Amino acid sequence: MAMIRFILPLLLLVPLSLAQGQVLLEEKNIDPLESINRPLFALNNGLDRFLVRPIAQVYHAVMPDVGERAVGNFFANLYDVNATINALLQGRAEGAMQSGGRFLVNSTVGLLGLIDVATPMGIPPFRTDFGQTLEVWGLDSGPYIMVPLLGPRTMRSGAGTVGDLFLSPQVYLVDDTQVRNTLFAAEQIDTRARLLKAEELMSGDRYIFVRDAYLQHRRFLINDGVVEDSFLESEDDDWDEDF
Repeated sequence: MAMIRFILPLLLLVPLSLAQGQVLLEEKNIDPLESINRPLFALNNGLDRFLVRPIAQVYHAVMPDVGERAVGNFFANLYDVNATINALLQGRAEGAMQSGGRFLVNSTVGLLGLIDVATPMGIPPFRTDFGQTLEVWGLDSGPYIMVPLLGPRTMRSGAGTVGDLFLSPQVYLVDDTQVRNTLFAAEQIDTRARLLKAEELMSGDRYIFVRDAYLQHRRFLINDGVVEDSFLESEDDDWDEDF
């Protein structure tokens, strides 16, 4: 179910040109494990189609808009803790202060993060993760891989996911495993529900669309929001991406 968090948000961030991506794919093999990745993508896609998406549709139908915004803000507030730690690990003091400031403001004035008051105050989100931290530390991204249940990654992104898990505040603030799992599931369902309309952006070969979107999104993150002209040009290694 966590695959939704990493696949569909890309659709809101990256309008893709599949033709351009195919041309670059011919110049460099960015997906050497495609024969393995495609069946795993079909598995993940089936899970979403028959389980996650229906649950998200019901959630979206019964939850008031204000409730959905509050839930989304709550989880985004927790993510600011993760971003703060990663910014510190990257030696980016300004980013750490930005994320930390958002968390303090939204956790207090924003009623435990249910209301995003930091953004209107001029403190926008600072997006980073442990995958980017590993990139700063010099780790190559490795090939693109499709992970069962979790969705698209690179070798570096898989390691980053594990690191982010240990940096998540709910792991330490909630002792009960069942409660932690419930929070995790609620986050995935809320994210999926808010992105139901984003599916309309998908076209052509869904596997290629998701792959290229993921790689472009990682470049977007690594470059601090600056999208370069070359669509899938390697950032610093032989495989073209990061997590």
